[in-house]
Amino acid sequence: MNPNTPPLPMAWTNSNETTHIHPRTHLFHLSFYWGRNTLFLFPNWPGNSRGMYGLGLIFVFVLAILVEFFSNLKLVKPGSNRAAAVFFQAGVQAVRAGFAYMVMLAVMSYNGGVFIAAILGHAVGYVVFGSPIFKKDMDR
Repeated sequence: MNPNTPPLPMAWTNSNETTHIHPRTHLFHLSFYWGRNTLFLFPNWPGNSRGMYGLGLIFVFVLAILVEFFSNLKLVKPGSNRAAAVFFQAGVQAVRAGFAYMVMLAVMSYNGGVFIAAILGHAVGYVVFGSPIFKKDMDR
């Protein structure tokens, strides 16, 4: 081990009345912080590259927009096969829930940029897909 390398943070666990100390390579934040050195959704992603961090923020932003899109999606027509409609809507709901959980897990990185990207994505998604601004049947 290089003597100039700072020591790794330690994780304390207590199991069966014995205390174990495990070296950890990453220390996860328990409060919001600002910076591009973060991990969210996938191991070692986005890393510490500015470009990958920007791509990660765009990814979270688009995921939040897709959550709003699937929340306001009405594809089942009246008079269609009821069983098929229920299964189709269940599939759409499953995709929406999966995207929503991915956004939630990204926000749990406690990175301020990720949090803002998620909030802005939900807001843009609502304006485009949920608000009456872009509805065809809006009363004037």
